[in-house]
Amino acid sequence: MRQIERAFVTLNGAVVILGLALMAVVVGWNVAGRYLGSGSLPWADEVARYAMIWITFLGSGLALREGAHVAVTNAQEALPGSGPRILRGAILLTLFVFFAFMIWVGIDYMTRMSVQRSAALRLPMKWVYAAMPAGFALMILHLALVAPRYLRAGLAIPPDAPGARPPSSSAPHG
Repeated sequence: MRQIERAFVTLNGAVVILGLALMAVVVGWNVAGRYLGSGSLPWADEVARYAMIWITFLGSGLALREGAHVAVTNAQEALPGSGPRILRGAILLTLFVFFAFMIWVGIDYMTRMSVQRSAALRLPMKWVYAAMPAGFALMILHLALVAPRYLRAGLAIPPDAPGARPPSSSAPHG
């Protein structure tokens, strides 16, 4: 199971990196063309914007694993006995429900905007808006994979888990 999880995290990270590379190439090409060539590409801003939207949603699950989203740990640390574990369970349940709701909202929005096309590329906007349900589905999967460890230890990602970074002296703990 760890190998599958590690492959999933690696693949998700690779897709985010490819999106960033696409943005960098398109924006760099556009800037170079504007100053060194005959002008800018009419579709470059659109591609960069849509790539950023997809990167944001596809990378949010990776950020969740790393504990990079805003977290308040003081409440669970202040609770006595099994209180912290109960609170973490409530947090997990709330996140699963919220992510599922956002998938539903994203699909609804994607469906409503399916007739709209982008200005420069004439791309059906449903493909841009599909980033929302795809990203939240990935967040559910990432959360499901780290949930048992989080519930047990209160950590989003243990040091030996796939995608873990080596500890540094300046990194906050908690």
